[in-house]
Order: sequence, then C-alpha cells, then structure tokens
Amino acid sequence: MSEAKKYDVTQYERPSVTVDVVIFSVVEGELKVLLVKRKNWPFEGTWAIPGGFVEMDESLEEAAARELYEETGVKGVYLEQFYTFGRPGRDPRTRVISVAYLTLVDAARLQPQAADDAADVGWFSVHDPPPLAFDHVDILKRALQRLRHKLESTALGSQFMPEEFTLRELRQSYERILGEKLDGRRFRRRILAADILEESGSRRGSGRNAAKLYRFKNEAMAELRG
Repeated sequence: MSEAKKYDVTQYERPSVTVDVVIFSVVEGELKVLLVKRKNWPFEGTWAIPGGFVEMDESLEEAAARELYEETGVKGVYLEQFYTFGRPGRDPRTRVISVAYLTLVDAARLQPQAADDAADVGWFSVHDPPPLAFDHVDILKRALQRLRHKLESTALGSQFMPEEFTLRELRQSYERILGEKLDGRRFRRRILAADILEESGSRRGSGRNAAKLYRFKNEAMAELRG
C-alpha cells in the first residue's frame, strides 16, 4: 500500500482558517477604520474588523475580497496580507488561525453598508475605537504598525492623494494618518530616497514661493498592485 493510501486525515486535528480585513481611511481629517457590528454569536452586537472563514475552494485573497463584500458591500480595493494571528483560545468557537489584510482608501469613493453577515457598519477613530470582538484590538495595532511602514516605503499614498501634490501636502496627509507631527526636512529626505515620487513638471503658486508638484511613479503604483 502506498504512503498516500495509508494517510488518514481523520487522525489529525484541523484548525479553521479565517481572514480579517483592516480598511483605513482619512475621514474628517482623522485616520479611521471601517468596522462591522456582528450579527451572530460569538460577540453578537459587538464591533469587529470585517472577516470570516475561508472556504475550501478559494484562495486567501479571494476569501478576503468575498468576506469584505459580504459584510460591508465594499469591493475592488487593494488588499495586502500583513500578519497571521494564531493564539490558542482567540476564538471561542474552535481553534482558529486568522490571516489579516489591510488597505488604505479614499472614503469618498466607498459607500459601505451592512451586508449579509453584519448588523451595521461604520467608520471609527483608530485612536478611540469601541470595544472590539476576539483579538481585534491586537490586529488593529499590528495593522497600524504596518501602515506606517507602507506609507514611508511604497506608493500606498496614491490610494488617497490627488494626482499631483506638494511634499508639504503629502506630509500633512501622513501626519493626519499617523496622528503625529513629522519633521519636514526628514520627511522630505526619506520620501524622496524611497524613489516612489517624481516631479510632475508643474508648480503651485507663483514667483519664488511656487512649490514643485509631485506624483507617484507609475512603476511604484504597479508594484503596489502586485
């Protein structure tokens, strides 16, 4: 008998796999996260990061996109996998490992609404969120750490900035997202060293005070889309 035929899957415990999707946006000048109110047990009536179980016939990316749409009505947004959460006991239903995704979007482009698996949906301050289900406080904290890195090294800002902008405008947007002041000279040096911007050839204003306008490079945005 071959080894394949002797293999008995029932001899092994099988943890479940879920996906969670952290959606950030700057709303009313503040960084906020899109949350859903859970409709079912466990944590019924508690706010949570959108997500759910991965089906047997879909990839993780497909599951993340599907769950996001099923719970919020949002689709067609860039998603990046950033961490896996697998602490035993994190879900009272069974042994669950969750793969987390994040994105940063322009809230004006979305019209989120509670769909099949949620009782409500809404934007909340990342600095003062409501009590969250499961270990979603930890997921949100980790997502914020990843967001900071992505802003400094990739074209993620293209998801919410206009086509052309000054470095000062870009820095001010990042300050709103990160919730802190950034040193102007240091920011300029680091963002230009990342090689994700290019001069557009235009200026804002006139005379000596006219500021150069920049845009994200096409190749940098292509890398973001993967």
